[in-house]
Amino acid sequence: MADFTGEHTWLQTGHELSLRKLVEGSDYQEELKYDFNEKGELRHLDTNESFVFNYYKNTHEKNHERYQLLGHMITQYVYELLERVCALQKVYIPSDATEDEPRSFFFMSEKALTSSSSIIVLLQDRGVFRAGQWGKKTIISEGLYHGTQIPFIKMALQSHGGVIVLNPNDNLIDLKTEREKLNYSTREESLTSVHSCQWIPKRCSSSPEEHTMYVWDHFISKSAAKNVAFIAHGYGGLVFIDLLVQRKQEVMNKVFSVAFIDSMHNVQHQARNDPQIQWWIQKYCREWVSNNKPLGKAVGSLVKVNCPTVSAGTEKYSLAPSYCLRSIFKYLNSTLKAKTTTAFTRSPIATRSSKS
Repeated sequence: MADFTGEHTWLQTGHELSLRKLVEGSDYQEELKYDFNEKGELRHLDTNESFVFNYYKNTHEKNHERYQLLGHMITQYVYELLERVCALQKVYIPSDATEDEPRSFFFMSEKALTSSSSIIVLLQDRGVFRAGQWGKKTIISEGLYHGTQIPFIKMALQSHGGVIVLNPNDNLIDLKTEREKLNYSTREESLTSVHSCQWIPKRCSSSPEEHTMYVWDHFISKSAAKNVAFIAHGYGGLVFIDLLVQRKQEVMNKVFSVAFIDSMHNVQHQARNDPQIQWWIQKYCREWVSNNKPLGKAVGSLVKVNCPTVSAGTEKYSLAPSYCLRSIFKYLNSTLKAKTTTAFTRSPIATRSSKS
């Protein structure tokens, strides 16, 4: 069992932020009397119990609507934490969007593009959750430490200097009900919004693959950092391999390491047996998988053989990221050190004979 004692100290700096304040702006103040405690756990304000889905008796639709609203509030709350606790900047895309055009966005540290220090890029799984989250259900049931990317962001800023948090699941917008979804001004509006959608894709971010490609082309590839690493969870691993295939030389030159967590990628299918890509993945990637073995122990795979695979230290898919946090950064730090050491030893040294 992993020991997370003291891992939630970053929450103390965000004490002025409150999920409750966001809920108070809706008509669900009584039904959603929840907030995160000092340990980052979601608890009822009166009973101190964890979240209960079945608030209304024999009414699944209303309970689901309440759950969706809670998820929306958590998304907004995590966005606030990213900006105010992690000091990240929200960057809207595409860069050439008109004033009225629906836009997506991602987050990055202040000097991520201009500093020569390394950059860590976080690429989440596929789902209804947004930037800064590994999983919304995990946040609700296990807390902010296990469900958000903030511990990864904090460690990335401390050990590597720069971080970019992608938002690959922010792909569509409902033009007809956007205002109601953002405000939840009345119950009737929020309840009917589900049945009257007019979804349209966001340009340059209509899919996780397109979102990641755009941020790579317009930001990461142009950054001053020579060393970039990706941490990709679930479907995010497939998205990274897609980027590697589409931007092969760029990615190979700039990315020094990739940490996959329960990745859904398939090298043979995606890379079409490209030997160079297969070699690169074997050399520069490692995967942590949900398993009953101790953290970091080698795990064999009969399904795919592409890079070294080790245990995440837990059998629960939803907890894998938080359990292997330190193991991942230990790996990234060692691979970066190995690369910079190799680059230094290979750099030409001026001598008398070389000048003559």
